[in-house]
Amino acid sequence: MNYPYMPKSTALWLIENTSLTFEQIAEFCGLHELEVKSIADAETSKIQGLNPILNGQLTREDIERCESDPNARLTLRSEIVMAQKAQNKKGVGYTPKLHRQNRLGGILWILKNYPELSDGQIARLMRSTNPTVASVRNKTHKSYSAIQIQSPIVLGLVSESALHDAVTKARKTQNNK
Repeated sequence: MNYPYMPKSTALWLIENTSLTFEQIAEFCGLHELEVKSIADAETSKIQGLNPILNGQLTREDIERCESDPNARLTLRSEIVMAQKAQNKKGVGYTPKLHRQNRLGGILWILKNYPELSDGQIARLMRSTNPTVASVRNKTHKSYSAIQIQSPIVLGLVSESALHDAVTKARKTQNNK
């Protein structure tokens, strides 16, 4: 499933500007429903809302359709889905400054959840370097004590399909040995 860029910011905008249910917003943004409720309850938030209509991820008609039917689900526009798929196939690219600090947490999350992945595979997925991944794996990274474990999928650093493909490939390689 593809999710919008900056899902928490998108969720905040949808909460403030639409009458969609928390469940609809959570499913569209790839967040847990409780996380969406927490965003809605936060009075002083560091998150700034991001209009998904202006950046082309949704149409006003799609939002109106889902507002009138609580069982309907929002869908990303096909152009955005295609762009995300092309970006995932491209490999190494630009990681926004906002996400760079989260990269180490994403690497640690992958190491804990998928130990079968090699340092090279993780480095490619996370757009990092082999020495960085190795130092996080060995707990020798200079910032190791400050790393907050976070899912790179939720952070938007790697797509779920790219991670799934890498894990499948690693497991096939292990089974062949």
